[in-house]
Amino acid sequence: MSTTANSMKVLAVDDNRTNLHILQVFLKKLGHQVISAENGEEAVEQFARERPDIVLLDIMMPIMDGFEAARRIKAMDSDRCTPVIFLSALNRDENLLEGLEAGADDYLTKPINFVVLEAKLRSMQRSLQLQQESADTLNRLKAISDNIFESIITIDERGTMVTVNRATGRIFGWESAELIGKNVNMLMPEPYHGEHDSYLSRYLADGLPRIIGQEREALAKRKDGSTFPINLGVTEVMLENKRMFIGVVRDISDRKRIDEQLKDNALRLQEYFNQTQSEQHLAMRLMEMQLHRAGLKDKSLRYKVIPAENFSGDIVAAARSSEGRLYALLADATGHGLTAAISVMPVLAIFYRMAATNRTVREIISELNQQLKESMPTGRFVAATLICLDGEMQSGEIWVGGTPEAILCDRWGREEQVFNSANLPLGIVETHELDCHPVKFSWLKESQIILCSDGLLEAENREGQQFGHIGLNHAISNTGPHNRFTQIEAALRNHLDGALASDDISLMIIDCP
Repeated sequence: MSTTANSMKVLAVDDNRTNLHILQVFLKKLGHQVISAENGEEAVEQFARERPDIVLLDIMMPIMDGFEAARRIKAMDSDRCTPVIFLSALNRDENLLEGLEAGADDYLTKPINFVVLEAKLRSMQRSLQLQQESADTLNRLKAISDNIFESIITIDERGTMVTVNRATGRIFGWESAELIGKNVNMLMPEPYHGEHDSYLSRYLADGLPRIIGQEREALAKRKDGSTFPINLGVTEVMLENKRMFIGVVRDISDRKRIDEQLKDNALRLQEYFNQTQSEQHLAMRLMEMQLHRAGLKDKSLRYKVIPAENFSGDIVAAARSSEGRLYALLADATGHGLTAAISVMPVLAIFYRMAATNRTVREIISELNQQLKESMPTGRFVAATLICLDGEMQSGEIWVGGTPEAILCDRWGREEQVFNSANLPLGIVETHELDCHPVKFSWLKESQIILCSDGLLEAENREGQQFGHIGLNHAISNTGPHNRFTQIEAALRNHLDGALASDDISLMIIDCP
């Protein structure tokens, strides 16, 4: 309503100025705002300009009578319903009928009964208030609907679009006016375009839902003819005793594009994983061929290497020279994993080549350091312990660089001699700066040499305690040569208690000939 809840804007029309004045006084006394006109033409002009809430219209007037004025007013009133009440001295039934056909909502005869008119106005006012409330509710719903991202389309039983929200135009590329009154199948590509009407007819006939009440993915068509994926949900409602269908359409192009990208990425990752696995298996086979040489089967030694990852940066190697000397090597490259494993590969090749030709420990260490210094990047190096045992002379040589101390123990597990790391690891300094001279030693009957990497000593249990020299010495003490290796293994296993070591672990025990 254009005025307050207790008043209305009233257009009063009468060619008799006295009647018009009386009517104005009466209406103002009731609290209404009054606009006046003295003929039908003036009434139409005032209506167009002022948009009153109600029109009180005389019939017999000059220039344009009330019937024609009512028809023109109703034609301008397409977006609202403004009540028109005829006030006329014409009281025959045909006059009443003609007035109602002209669009009047009520008819009062003159002289006017103001009590009845007041009651009519109150009734019209209530109707207008209800109409305004309905319009406000509709506007709120429309505002909500227009600000939803999804397209909302209402169709009737013939598939004709009755309402669409603003998102429909954004998603499909049409103006709302281009869609209202058109068949909804214009938004569908084939085969949905051709099948929709027959589907709707079958549903109306048998009531079996195939889409109604469900959500599904489908294809839709834009104004430019392009198609795109949507999520479609359709529900059925009864409005004014008519079956209507409400479709909610969500454009899922972005989601589909992301899904396809994720699938493509997953496929690429799987291919990369498969390729990496294949390369790792090949690398492992090649390294196993290098690591598991025949010399490690020598009955004079036992060893174990536990990698922290798939590949170990710790290696053990053993070989007999042409003169029967036993060479043994334990090496530990910087870090762990594949990069550490690759670092020690040159060490193996040089060790086995030179040990076979009965080269001295000094010569082997010298060659290893030279090769690693030339081939490894700064910051990468290899700690190593190299031993050569001569059974004929019951003497040996040992060089320790960067690895934990080597232990020579007697048959009862008592330390005979400890060989500390007195040298830098291989690959750090130039060979002429490195002391390559080994330490000479001899042994008693049934003595053994124990070598290990720092991964064994630094292995932590669940409480963060390291295995350390204490754990190793405790495992060695009061054990015989034949079960000493097994005793160390068991002690380490009990210490870890299922925990995983953070670094590669290697252990080697050599029987002195």
